[in-house]
Amino acid sequence: MISVIIDGACGRMGKMISQGVVTQSDMQLVGAIEYSGHPQLGEDIGEVAGVGTIGVPISDNLSEILDEADVVVEFTAPSASIEHLRNVVDAGKTMVLATTGFTEAELAEVQELAQNIPCVMAPNMSVGVNVMLQAVQLVAKALGDDYDVEVIEAHHNQKADSPSGTALRIAEVLAESLDRNLAEVGAYGRHGMVGARPEKEIGIHAIRGGDISGDHTVLYAGAGERIEITHRAHTREAFAKGAIRAARWVVDAPKGLHDIAEVLF
Repeated sequence: MISVIIDGACGRMGKMISQGVVTQSDMQLVGAIEYSGHPQLGEDIGEVAGVGTIGVPISDNLSEILDEADVVVEFTAPSASIEHLRNVVDAGKTMVLATTGFTEAELAEVQELAQNIPCVMAPNMSVGVNVMLQAVQLVAKALGDDYDVEVIEAHHNQKADSPSGTALRIAEVLAESLDRNLAEVGAYGRHGMVGARPEKEIGIHAIRGGDISGDHTVLYAGAGERIEITHRAHTREAFAKGAIRAARWVVDAPKGLHDIAEVLF
């Protein structure tokens, strides 16, 4: 039986993953973590997630319950995720890290810490998005510099980071496939008299509104035609399923930072 702790348990994804974990025959939810002062601390995570009482109270102290777990699934904020990753490393456990919005310095620290444990890190856990990444790479290599490439993402109006971690990963894949440096060619939205579009620019644009779970489109625009590759998440269930699949995989994985593609393909 795989024992799971969920960090960010009362968030949209945390509740969805809680619902999923309790239905797995080979998993047990043993902990639920939220930030200090959260209004639902002490409540049963099963009640909060809508699956009934399961005897797991929401806590703000990960270290106190880490001994009970095999894997920690993390959907929180960057600073909290780094602190939790330190705790997991100290305890010699494993982690699935799906937090986005890290700065370059924070990401470097995550990469260093994650070398000490098995850790799956991905901005998007859905199977569909990761199949999309494979397709994006293939099409970009086939079209080369003859087509302009743009990334457009849309999310709900409560999302904190922009552009999304998935959009950034798509842009990275495009840049790698086209032999470009994203730091040099990335254009994050446009405003004012920006002039003609540079030939090798990669545009990245964010839309926020309503309860959009997550839409991502890659546009390849050429002379007389365009190609679009789009993934639309209708609910967060696909992300939760991917995170649960990653949690099952990572407990037997070698130490180091792993991509979700290693889990799925």
